[in-house]
Amino acid sequence: MLSMIKKIILVFSIASSVVSCTKNAVTGRSQFKLLPESQLQSMATSQYQEFLSSSKVVASTTNRDAEMVSRVGEKIRHAVETYYASKGLSKELEGYHWEYHLVENNEANAWCMPGGKIVVYTGLLQYTQNEAALAIVMGHEVSHAIFQHGNERMSQALGAQAVDLGLQVALANKPAETRNLFLGAYGAGAQAGVLLPFSRKHELEADHWGLNWAAMAGYNPGEAIPLWERIEKAGGGQRPPEFLSTHPSEGKRIDQLNKYMPEALKYYKPNEG
Repeated sequence: MLSMIKKIILVFSIASSVVSCTKNAVTGRSQFKLLPESQLQSMATSQYQEFLSSSKVVASTTNRDAEMVSRVGEKIRHAVETYYASKGLSKELEGYHWEYHLVENNEANAWCMPGGKIVVYTGLLQYTQNEAALAIVMGHEVSHAIFQHGNERMSQALGAQAVDLGLQVALANKPAETRNLFLGAYGAGAQAGVLLPFSRKHELEADHWGLNWAAMAGYNPGEAIPLWERIEKAGGGQRPPEFLSTHPSEGKRIDQLNKYMPEALKYYKPNEG
């Protein structure tokens, strides 16, 4: 009887996996996602607030850098929402309530959770050095969120558990592990000892569309090249900045960015920057 139950669960899980393979409406790539985006957005809301309450958030009303983060975030949000609306895809952003915060932290890092929950660390600003470069980084992180790359990473990590237990049971039985997995999937889990590196496909998509969002927001996408040159130089054979270590940068990355540049430049209107 137990063997039969396991077989039924296995068949159900495989069927769910097949159904969970969907095509991204913007990139056209097939994605394996087991988790409802609404569930991840709910987790993001609670984890984001928990993170902010335990961190030193820089007030945008009194700090120019924090004001810049908010300004860039709003422009990126507007660019994304306008583009999705133009393609009849506004429903893809359902449940998004954007927030942007600068946090006092020496790590060179930034991340975006489901629902548009963005954090930039002060340690990153020494590498971005200007607003356009910051927009490219934030556009990159927003791409990971709106293309549901974290959902894919969590689904892959939970896949083995889902086969044996069913996804909801796996999530319910291990809340602490699931929380750490969630934070790691969105680049906010280094302190929790969890890190799920983005795949090359994820990184290329985020680079590609990060340039586009920045350009649509009125920022020069060409700033991506000197930005990554600064980040790579900062490694200098030693431990690289956190942003570089969580976003692997091969020597060919700049070449790839240059290939994306003509498309991004078509969206770029300097008078809007």
